[in-house]
Amino acid sequence: MPAGDSAALEAQRQLALAAAHEKAAVEARATASRYGVASATEQRTARALAPLAAAGHHLLADRRWPGSRRAQVDMVVVGPGGVFVVDTKAWADVTIDRDRILRGQEDVTEDLMALADLAYRTEGELAEIGLAPGEVHAVAVLAGRQGVDERVGPVRVVGERDVLGLVARRGARLAPAQVDRVLARCLDWFGQVGAPAPVSTTLPEPVLPAPRVPDAAPVVVPALVPDDAAGEPFEVPAPRGPAGVAPLHDDEEARRTLLQGLLAAPVEEWMTFLHPAQAKVVRRSYNGPARIRGAAGTGKTVVGLHRAAYLARTREGKVLVTTYIRTLPDVLRQMLTRLAPDVVDRVEFAGVHETAKRILDEAGVRVRIDGRQIAAAWTAAWGKVAGGSIIDTDRHEQDYWHEEVASVIKGRGLTRWDQYADLPRLGRRHRLGLQQRRVVWQLYEAYDAELRDRGVHDFADQIALAEAELRRRPPAERYTAVVVDEAQDLTCVMLRMLHGLVGDATDGLTLVGDGQQTIYPGGFTLAEAGISVAGRGTVLDVNYRNTREILQFASMLVRDDEFADIEGATARGDRPAQVPRTGPKPLYVRCAGEADRQRRMVQRVQEVVAEVGTSFGDVGVLSLSRRGVDDATEALRRAGVPVVNLEQYDGVPVNRVKVGTVKRAKGLEFKQVLVVDPYASWFTDKPDGLDDVDRERREFRLRELYVAMTRARDGLWVASI
Repeated sequence: MPAGDSAALEAQRQLALAAAHEKAAVEARATASRYGVASATEQRTARALAPLAAAGHHLLADRRWPGSRRAQVDMVVVGPGGVFVVDTKAWADVTIDRDRILRGQEDVTEDLMALADLAYRTEGELAEIGLAPGEVHAVAVLAGRQGVDERVGPVRVVGERDVLGLVARRGARLAPAQVDRVLARCLDWFGQVGAPAPVSTTLPEPVLPAPRVPDAAPVVVPALVPDDAAGEPFEVPAPRGPAGVAPLHDDEEARRTLLQGLLAAPVEEWMTFLHPAQAKVVRRSYNGPARIRGAAGTGKTVVGLHRAAYLARTREGKVLVTTYIRTLPDVLRQMLTRLAPDVVDRVEFAGVHETAKRILDEAGVRVRIDGRQIAAAWTAAWGKVAGGSIIDTDRHEQDYWHEEVASVIKGRGLTRWDQYADLPRLGRRHRLGLQQRRVVWQLYEAYDAELRDRGVHDFADQIALAEAELRRRPPAERYTAVVVDEAQDLTCVMLRMLHGLVGDATDGLTLVGDGQQTIYPGGFTLAEAGISVAGRGTVLDVNYRNTREILQFASMLVRDDEFADIEGATARGDRPAQVPRTGPKPLYVRCAGEADRQRRMVQRVQEVVAEVGTSFGDVGVLSLSRRGVDDATEALRRAGVPVVNLEQYDGVPVNRVKVGTVKRAKGLEFKQVLVVDPYASWFTDKPDGLDDVDRERREFRLRELYVAMTRARDGLWVASI
């Protein structure tokens, strides 16, 4: 090697080494700066949330990110308002637009989607203990900002000074014992970590000291409890931050924020903490239409609502919740508003007929429904075809044959005589010979012609036209999912119409119901509707609503009842495996007459509202007829008892006794139920000797009574004459 070459090479090596050191030093300083900024901003978020400790929340700082060896979660808040997975972002120049978040020109949405994914996995973990989906929230806090409250997909983006209010406004959704269960699981799921990995270079240089990590143990302060016995108002303690650190909010501001949360209307426990099996059903994914069934009181409607909220959070597009009962959608909307206010605007509630009308209106198809003209058309058709015929007997009233036309022929979408000639009339006990069927078919044709001559349609026509319109022109993804409550009450054509909105898409159609509670004629099978739920069914088998005494009393009415289930089998009804609650035995009274029954009913209402914890709004007075509703309403009002008819009840809490028909009470529950117009013979007469028509009527009547009685949570009173 020529002289001087070795020195030149050494000089080059030392210069390269120096350059490497300088590069490593720059990277180390930048990394240390990021840690320093993160440490400072995370501590500021902790200070902002610290006042929550005074209201029963637990703050878990710097926990392990499940599934990651190095990543950490800035803060997990566990308390009465649910679970909040909080990540602080020291981002400047932030823009949020159309579910995207930009940092300057850089799209950083995926950073937040990682947080959303963690919240989703946490939701699944906590479903194992029964926390309802939707009670876990992903929150991104923008350091140094205030007046920010946006959404990027499932992630709530708020300012540093806004995060306290976000959590406090959730109010008391979990009871203290439930908070303890959730906290225990979160402490395990979000494990403790030590200091973060040291910052190092590729060269053998001394490592930089790791940033200080706050204590990972939760901040635990007893929850506030109002002194009801003394009648004192709430007192919100002064907020306390970490030792030696002034709170981010001033005392008065924090007090106001916490008080707002403490006074928020509580959500019933059954809305937010489910049985683990129920919570899993809510989140379960089915590769096509699915069915959720179970006996009365097993929480089917609540599970259906949670599922609608879950699908609205995790899918693009609107979710439709529908049912046959016209007034029930308004009640369900109010329930979801309390249960999942964050997604209620992405869920539509409409009865089946209202849904059909929307479909036809959007397609420009004109439908005219006129009750008087419909009745006149039926009367004219009966006079032309059926009066004095083989089907016009004392034992078979016109109503029976009207049901046959509306529910069996039109409800099952029959358009040809040969379809009806040998049709298995599921759910109808009266056997029809060929001659009788021929007269019924002629009655249907005459009725249809009378409707056309008058330029009107009936409600079955409205459904059939909407179903045909969907087949002609499928919707352009109007709904991402349809949840059907009380599915057993629908006709075949109704289900075909709803299926047409989503088809066999994954999680597209969820049918919720119980065949034992079928109170309308015209049975059919899902196969007939072109729907299969094979391998996609779930049975709920724990009765949470009724006491054992109430359920035992009601079940005696239907213990021998057989019905044609929509899946094609003859069933006897699901029996709950567990009925955890007990209570007083139901009261059955025989009255001397109608006046005596009304007097005793008023007395019973006055007795139950005198009990601790029961108000007028907790009482339901149910009748099998509109006349019974009118009589009960008049008697209660004469006695000065506040009343609201179930036809006007929209689910908003009101301290009035709710009076209505059993059909209007489907999907509802009350602490105390009074059933006011059965006859004693309905309980005592045996079906022996009854003809097929009377036997069928008896079965529907007893099912209706069963539905009425199982609306009762704590007490049941039945009066007959």
